[in-house]
Amino acid sequence: MMKTRTKTKTRMTEPVPDRQSHASSGATIRTLLVGVVALQLLSAVFFSYDILGTMVGIRTQPLDWWTHELIEIGAVIGLVVGTMFGLIALRHSDARRREAEDKLAVISGAFHDLLEERFADWMLTPAEHDVAFFVMKGLSTQEIAGLRNTSEGTVKAQTNAIYRKAGVTGRVQLVSLFIDDLMNDQLSLPAPESSDAS
Repeated sequence: MMKTRTKTKTRMTEPVPDRQSHASSGATIRTLLVGVVALQLLSAVFFSYDILGTMVGIRTQPLDWWTHELIEIGAVIGLVVGTMFGLIALRHSDARRREAEDKLAVISGAFHDLLEERFADWMLTPAEHDVAFFVMKGLSTQEIAGLRNTSEGTVKAQTNAIYRKAGVTGRVQLVSLFIDDLMNDQLSLPAPESSDAS
């Protein structure tokens, strides 16, 4: 039977992102990129036709100078705008990557704090503390014994002591304790205050 656990304090204080606004801005960016790519494609088709048309005899009647210049200017503008949007998209992608890395670092730190808090609650010995970390990393009994230069029997005894103190029956339940705590922390974030409150 699993022990009753006290509520873990909320560690993540950042507001929950507005998914709808992110989705709409992402759709707008995608639409602009599709338009720019289409413009670049048309520019490439025009330049290819302009160069190859006369060479292979596809075009027999040349365009008048004014129309030709307008199309060329539009094609150049399309290529320049496409390059600018490509650079903007690259910067946006890089910013999203950095943001994801920052969030991952925060989550990793919160998970480490949660591990330390639980291990302290269970009053693990220093040896059990180390073994519990290895267990959470997914290492086998044999691998843990090799890293700690001890026998597999000793590691099994220590893992059984950890499971007993945690009130679980095995590795899967031990991991699920921490997953539950992290999910509860996320769900317990304070909801944004309503502007309609009187």
